[in-house]
Parts: sequence; structure tokens; C-alpha cells
Amino acid sequence: MKIKTNKCQFEALLKHVLLSFLTLFTTLTFGQIKDHSEAVNKKADKIEQKVIAWRHDIHQNPELGNREFRTAALVAKHLESLGIDVQKEVGVTGVVGILKGDKPGPVVALRADMDALPVEEKNDLEFASKVKTTYNGKETYVMHACGHDGHVAILMGVAEILSEMRSDLKGTVKFIFQPAEEGAPKGEEGGAELMTKEGVLENPKVDVIFGLHMDALTEVGQITYRPAGIMAGVNDMKITVKGKPAHGSTPWLGVDPVLVSAQIITNLQSIVSRNVALTDNAAVVTVGAINGGNRSNIIPEQVEMLGTIRTFTEEDEAFVIRRIKEIVEYTSKAAGATATVEAPYSASYPVTFNNEKLTEMMLPTLEKSAGKENVTLIPAITGAEDFSFFAQKVPGLYFFVGSTTIGTDIKTVGDHHTPQFLMDDSSFKTGVKAMCNLVFDYMALKSQ
Repeated sequence: MKIKTNKCQFEALLKHVLLSFLTLFTTLTFGQIKDHSEAVNKKADKIEQKVIAWRHDIHQNPELGNREFRTAALVAKHLESLGIDVQKEVGVTGVVGILKGDKPGPVVALRADMDALPVEEKNDLEFASKVKTTYNGKETYVMHACGHDGHVAILMGVAEILSEMRSDLKGTVKFIFQPAEEGAPKGEEGGAELMTKEGVLENPKVDVIFGLHMDALTEVGQITYRPAGIMAGVNDMKITVKGKPAHGSTPWLGVDPVLVSAQIITNLQSIVSRNVALTDNAAVVTVGAINGGNRSNIIPEQVEMLGTIRTFTEEDEAFVIRRIKEIVEYTSKAAGATATVEAPYSASYPVTFNNEKLTEMMLPTLEKSAGKENVTLIPAITGAEDFSFFAQKVPGLYFFVGSTTIGTDIKTVGDHHTPQFLMDDSSFKTGVKAMCNLVFDYMALKSQ
């Protein structure tokens, strides 16, 4: 019987066979290399309370993007105390530590983001944030509402463990403490994009990079991952609608930009529901802010809207932005108004892409760090991460570590970027073990 196979099916089959072979090869190889996980586990147990204390301190003293002065000083002081070479003010407030092992080998980068968010904390914690600052010209509270305080504390712990095991390192570790993952202030550069521009992946040249993110919607002890695109690319947007002002009692004498904006918001939702091939890739178009007018009986001249665009391919990104501009232009014209679209407006991150070969190679490491039964493959996530800029330059692996107390009803959990965001202190040890094991196992595999 003759079987017909199209090119896409053949390529998918070939890819599956190659990845299966790589997984088998990696599994066999892991049995031949020295396993440092037992020593790592003991040191992770020993350092756990220090990691928790660091996290509490950072949580109580949060700082916004490109303003992480205190956090950076804390990190730099700790790395220096370990005998690690330290570079300061990389990418504005970033800190980079370089630890050379006693044996030659690859350069492995580990990344933690340091910035907090303009959110008022509403948790009853002894170390809850009460900090206020100015953001975009307005006074605001500041909170670590996305887990970056945990990321910093974890990597500080990893640095201490690896420095104690320097004689076992077959290569160099580069610790990247990164500012402004949530975006730099308007008019400033920052984050992974700026650090990459400034050469953070060079001198010494990085071979591979690993990063993690605490996950409030996953229980403690769990690790989740995905090869290829794990998080969406993101562009923010600003839409400005201009009409003709009038008295609220005589709308026919003006052109109402509030009404036009409402029509635009509604029409934009047809992009995802009617234009994007959702069976191939997800997409999101969200308007998160709308501002215009100051009285109930005055039709204003102008309305401004801010929103976010999430896609998983460059083709979808270009297509969705084009459709947004078309809808905004023609909806406003139909009402006699004018409108402009700025996309991206202030930030644009590419898709966070996990190198597929690297992911398969290091999957056994994640499994031994948390237990095979606790490591789960997940669908792609429409959140975004500027770790993507690093992973564009060198092979990268980004994964999630559960931070919710075991047995908690996930429906009751405060999500990321909310005032109720919480992390269980016992969650950080899994991250410490995983990052240490990734370093040792990658170096060992590359030395075979």
C-alpha cells in the first residue's frame, strides 16, 4: 500500500524522531556523568532560611524598573563576599557576577529579574510592602507582585552554593541580575534588551542561559515547562481618537470621541475571534486603559487608550497590528473623527522561545530536581517575558516553579500583578536546586 505524506507531516515526523533520539541519548548519557544533585540538595536545605530572609527583605523594600538601587547593592555585596567577580550598573542598575570554575568548559548564564510593580499590597504579612514612590508623574505604592523578589533570592542562594562547589565546576557561571523586566520608564531604555546591547552575553561569551519564574497558580514543588514558544511576544499600543467638542446636551453639534472609542474597542475584538487562526496560535488584543473628558455634560475633544497585543509568531504580530490600524482608521472615519495608533508604544518583547534541543537535553535535570511526577508539560502562555531577548542570542531554557501552598484552591489565589499576590516560603528551594543542577549537568554533558 502506498502512503501519501505531505511535506509538513514528514517534517513533523522527522522532528519527533530526532527529539526522541536526543531524549534517549541524553538519558543514557546522564547515567555516565557525575551527579552533584545529592550535594546540591544538602546545601539547598542548609541555605533555605537565608534565601527566605533575603526574599522577605527585598519584598519589604521593592523598587521599580531602572530604580533597583538598594536591591542591586544587596546583590553586589553578597556576590563580592563569595569571591565572585562583580560588574555593576550594567543596563542602568543591573549586576553581573562571574564565577570561574576550577576546570575549563562552557559559560552558563543564570538570570533573575529584580524590579517590582506600581501596585498597593493588600496582604497581611509582617514583611508586606508599605513603600511609595513616583511613577509616570503620580504617587504610587510599590509591590513585588510578580515574584521577582523570589527570583533574586533564589539566584543569590545559587551563587553561594556554586561558589562553595567551585572545584567541581567544569566551566564558568555568569549570574545576571536584571532590572526593568516589567519595562523601563517612558523615555528610558532598560531590561534584557539594554543589557544585551551592552554586551552582557559577551566577555566571556555565553553558551547557554537558564531562567525561571515563580508561578502563583501552581503548587509548591512543581515545575512546568514547554519547548519552543512558551510565552507570547508582546507589543503595547496607544490609540488617540480626536473628535469635535460639544455640550453634552447637544451631541449633534460635535463628534463624540468617547462613542468612537467604544466602537473601536468593540470592533478590535473581532481580530482574535474572526481574523486569527486560533487553532494554530493564540492571540490577544486588550484595551486596558481609556482616558478622556472631565465632566458629565461636556463631550471632550480627545480620548486616549492604552492596550496590549500578544502573539506567538512574527507573522501574526505584523498581521494583528495591521488589522488594529485598519479598524481604528475606518471606524473613526465613519464617525467623522480622526485617530492614530502607536504600536509598539513604549515596549516590545519577542516570543520567549525555549531551544528545543536544549529543553530535551535538560528535561532529566528538571525531573530529578523536583521529581519526575512533579514536572509537567504545559500549553503556551499569553504572558510575556523579556528573557526572550537573551534567548534570541543564545540557546535558552525558561521554566516555571510553583509557589502556591499545597492544597490551596487555585480559584482563591491572588494572581500575578494583583495586590493579593502571594508566594509560599517553601517554594524557593525547588528553584535553587533546579538552577544548580542545570549548571552542573549542562557542563558535564558538554565535557563528554
